[in-house]
Amino acid sequence: MGYIEELGKKAVDSRGRIGTASTGEKNQILTEISKCLRENMEQILLENEKDIAHAKENGISDTMVDRLRLTKERIEGIADACLELVNLEDPVGEVLSGSVRPNGMRITKVRVPMGVIGIIYESRPNVTVDAAALCIKSGNAAILRGGKEAICSNKILMKLMQQALETCGFPKETVQLVEDTSREVSTEMMRANEYIDVLIPRGGAGLIQAIVKNATVPVIETGTGNCHIYIDASADLEMAVDITDNGKTQRPSVCNALETCLVHKDVAEAFLPLLKKRFESHSVEMRGCEKTKEILGQTVIQATEEDYATEFLDYILAVKVVDSVEEAIAHIKKYSTGHSECIVTKDYDHAEKFQREVDSACVYVNCSTRFTDGGEFGLGAEIGISTQKLHVRGPMGLRELTTMKYLINGNGQIR
Repeated sequence: MGYIEELGKKAVDSRGRIGTASTGEKNQILTEISKCLRENMEQILLENEKDIAHAKENGISDTMVDRLRLTKERIEGIADACLELVNLEDPVGEVLSGSVRPNGMRITKVRVPMGVIGIIYESRPNVTVDAAALCIKSGNAAILRGGKEAICSNKILMKLMQQALETCGFPKETVQLVEDTSREVSTEMMRANEYIDVLIPRGGAGLIQAIVKNATVPVIETGTGNCHIYIDASADLEMAVDITDNGKTQRPSVCNALETCLVHKDVAEAFLPLLKKRFESHSVEMRGCEKTKEILGQTVIQATEEDYATEFLDYILAVKVVDSVEEAIAHIKKYSTGHSECIVTKDYDHAEKFQREVDSACVYVNCSTRFTDGGEFGLGAEIGISTQKLHVRGPMGLRELTTMKYLINGNGQIR
């Protein structure tokens, strides 16, 4: 029996118990996980230090090391996130619709768990707990495959979560960690259709595309965000600078950060110097078209086609001056990954046109793309941002980790 097949059988055996658990039972598990994390903080930190040491030995960048690092404050934050899930509404069992047919049959559409969710992700060990907790609250079993760079941290976190499950009377295999982080085992997981109902990748573009291309298990594509802002001719320029600055510099390494700024030609000479001045404190590198370079000078790097297609995840912004809202929309259609886009404008017709014609998961008028987040949308915790159209789109919270089932009741009807 293969390694993933073994994990898959255990997950399938466990999904029935968590799938039919009451809200109170699931909340008890989450509370116990939170407690275990706090009580074993020193042990978690010791294992995390092993990952940090290995990362430094392998020459991993300081930014990546920081993504790996756990502190007491970060562990407290992970534990708090579990308790926040306790307070969220349980989606399982929600009645979505109902009807009575002419023959007397009663049909009810209800929300039910997916079954077994596989999640493949990179670096950050907090995702191990976040993902497991979301799956538990939504009534799903989970198979989690984190990156090899966080394996020691992930093992101790999984051990504690499984301990909490057993304390609450549930199979520890309700959530499992793929400890073999080889490429072969990852590929096996991508093709475990018999055991995994849906696969969710969470990480960079390379990881996501590798899974989309190789998986036979249904995949919900997440994450990659080549996000745009368009500064319209009627825009409030002070507002436009604030929104662009926030979208680019507040946290440049996340998927909802801005990567390209499109500026209408009528306001480019006024807006771009204001933006450049604001960016000075963050040393943002601007890569612009010829018109941008004419306005801002030789400090601007010549933008290439590749720049407009790139998710930088850094203090770099591609800039282009455009003639119209139509040209801005056409540019976005060509280069966008379907994540989040924004228009800054006072023109109602342009705002409505932009939101109607831009085909992305989240389309903003006069506010930052940084709000594309489950918590900011009032959805609570999230597993990621879906950039596809089936079965969900945008921030994926608890409801998005469920599916539907029809319940039909009769009294002897036949067709």
